[in-house]
Amino acid sequence: MEVSLKHHRVSSFRVVLILVLAMAMLLSACAPAASPAAEAPAEAAAPAATEAPKAEAPAPAAAPTEAPVAEVDPMMTPFGVALPADAVPYDEQILYGGCSNTANQTTFYFMVAVYQRYCAGDSAFSLSLVDLDKDFNVIPMAAESWEASADGLTWTFHIRPGMVWSDDTPVTANDWVQTYRYAADPEHAWDFSWFYAGVIKNWDEAIAGEVPLEELGVVAVDDLTLQVTTYNPFPPLPGMMHFAWPLQAKALAEVGPYYNSDPATSVSFGRFKLVSLEPGKKIIMDANEKYVGPNPPFLKRLEFIYMSPDTFFASFQKGEIGSVGYESLTPADLDLVMADPVLSANYFRHFGDFRTDYLLFDTFNAPFNDLNVRKAFAHAVDRESIVTNIMGEVKGSPAYSFLMPGFPSSDVKGDLHEFQTYDCDMAKQYLSDAGFPDGKDFAPLELWLRNEGAAMSAVFQAVAASISECLNVTIEVSNKEGKVYNDAMNAKPTSLTFGAVSYGMDYLDPTNMLGIFKFGGRHSWKNDGFDTLISEATPLVSDPAKRDQMFRDAEKILVDDVGSIFIDHRWQGTLYQPFVMGDGFRVPDSNGIAAPHWGNDWVIGTTYIAKH
Repeated sequence: MEVSLKHHRVSSFRVVLILVLAMAMLLSACAPAASPAAEAPAEAAAPAATEAPKAEAPAPAAAPTEAPVAEVDPMMTPFGVALPADAVPYDEQILYGGCSNTANQTTFYFMVAVYQRYCAGDSAFSLSLVDLDKDFNVIPMAAESWEASADGLTWTFHIRPGMVWSDDTPVTANDWVQTYRYAADPEHAWDFSWFYAGVIKNWDEAIAGEVPLEELGVVAVDDLTLQVTTYNPFPPLPGMMHFAWPLQAKALAEVGPYYNSDPATSVSFGRFKLVSLEPGKKIIMDANEKYVGPNPPFLKRLEFIYMSPDTFFASFQKGEIGSVGYESLTPADLDLVMADPVLSANYFRHFGDFRTDYLLFDTFNAPFNDLNVRKAFAHAVDRESIVTNIMGEVKGSPAYSFLMPGFPSSDVKGDLHEFQTYDCDMAKQYLSDAGFPDGKDFAPLELWLRNEGAAMSAVFQAVAASISECLNVTIEVSNKEGKVYNDAMNAKPTSLTFGAVSYGMDYLDPTNMLGIFKFGGRHSWKNDGFDTLISEATPLVSDPAKRDQMFRDAEKILVDDVGSIFIDHRWQGTLYQPFVMGDGFRVPDSNGIAAPHWGNDWVIGTTYIAKH
C-alpha cells in the first residue's frame, strides 16, 4: 500500500508576516507605556473635584470586564497537552505537504477506492481498529482490546468509549458494520474486494451477489462491541484490521460514500477534519477539537499543495514543503542528499512496507502461457546493474524472490536466487526453446506502468531495455493512469498482458504477501501446489515451524514457475526539514531505524514543528 507522511512549508510570506506581527507587538508594547503615562496626568489634572460626584466616575471599570477572559497559552494544544520545549507556538504548528497532480483522486477512504485516495487519507478522518508500533506490533487504536473465540473463528473488538464524530454523532460498532457491507456490495465493485477473500465469513458470497449483505461476518453485538467471524481460523486478523477505518453509517446512508469530499457534509472522529478541498490545487485540514483518541495532535493544521511529483525535491529545497519521499528522489538527488551533512542527517531510511517491485503477466494467454518465455524474461533482467546505476543502492536491493529479507519466512540465505538470476545466455536458450530463436517472430510488447513517477519509471525503462537487448525483442513502456491500470489488472479475465507494479505488506504475515498470488486474486497465474500450501499454512497455529516452512516452499514454487519476475526490494525513506520533529521518526526502533514504518499512523499525533 502507498502511504505518505504530511509535510511542512515555510512560506516566505508567512515568515514576513510573522516578522511584521512581531514588530507590531514590540511597538505596541512600548507605545502604551508612553501614551497612557502622558494621558493619565491629563485626566487627573482635569477637574477631579467637579467630576467626582458624577456617576461616570466608575466608567473606567469597563476595561476590567474584558480582563477575566482567559489567556491562551501559546505552548498548549486545545487538547490540554503541552507542546515540546523546542516547538514553535501552537498557532504556527502548520504542516505543509506536496500532493501529486498526476493521480486520479476521488475519495479519502480506503473502503471507497484504494488507489484513488487523496494524499490525506483515512487516518486523518478516523481511527482504524488497530495500529502498528515501530516494531510492527499490533496496538490498540479505535479498539481498546480484542480477543478470539476458543475455536479461533470469531474475533471480538471492544470499541473505545466516548468517541464522537465532529457532528456529535457517537462512534459505534454499526459504523464498521455498514462500512464493511458497503465494501462487500457487488454494486460498489470495490478495487480491493480480493483483500478479504477467503477471510471474512460470507465475504466471497456477498461480493458475488450470492448472499445478502446482512449475512456478512461483521456484526455489532452492541454499540461498543464488534465481532468479525472468519471462514477458518485466521491468526493475522487483528493486524489486518489496521485497515478498518470506518465511514460514518449516518453519512453513508444519507449522503453517500463520497460525503467526505465536501466540507459541508464531511465528518471526522480522527485527529483532523476537512476545512477545504480544491482538487488539483489544495487540501486544508484543521485539528479536530472533538478528538478523544490516543496521541492527540500537536499540529494545528495540515495543508497539502498539488504539484508535479518531479518538482517535490525542488520545492523541498526552496523550503516550500517539509519532506519528500524516496520515490520522488532520483539517484542524482540522493547523491546530493548524501553529500550534504544536514540533508543526510535528516534522511531516514527504513523497511517501509517491505515493498517489492516486479513484473506481472497474463499467464493464461500467449506469449506468457509458455513457462520458457517467462524464464527467458526472468533471466534477462540485470537487476544488479539496474539497482546500482538507476535506482541507487540507498533506495533498494536486487530481488530474486517476493518477500523482502526481514519479512517473516523470507529467503534471507539466498536459496532462491538461482531461479531468476541474470544470465543472458540462459535467457536466450529459454526463448529459443519457446520457438523464438534470437527473438525471431516474437510479437512486440507493451509494458504498462501504474502512474509511476520519474524515478521508478527510469527503473522500469531500464528493465525493459535489459530484456530487449538480451532477447532481441521489442518492448514499449507506457505509463498509465492508476485507475486504467488497476481496472485492467483486476478484470476477469484480465486485460493486462504485461505490467510492472509494486506491492508492500498490508499486515505482517506471509499469507498477506504471498496470498495475493493465489488463484482468483489480482494476478493471472495459477499453481495448484502453491494455492494448497498457502491455504493450509494460513490457519495453522499449532506448529509455527511447519507453517513457516510451508510458506517458504510456496514462495519457491512462485519463483521457479515465474508467477512474476522480481526486480528489487525497496528501501524506503523520507527526507525531512530539520524543523519537522516527532518521536515517530526521530526515535529508533528495536532495529535502530529512526523512521516511521508503514502502518505507523499514530506518528502524525507526535509530529510537530520545531523552532528554526
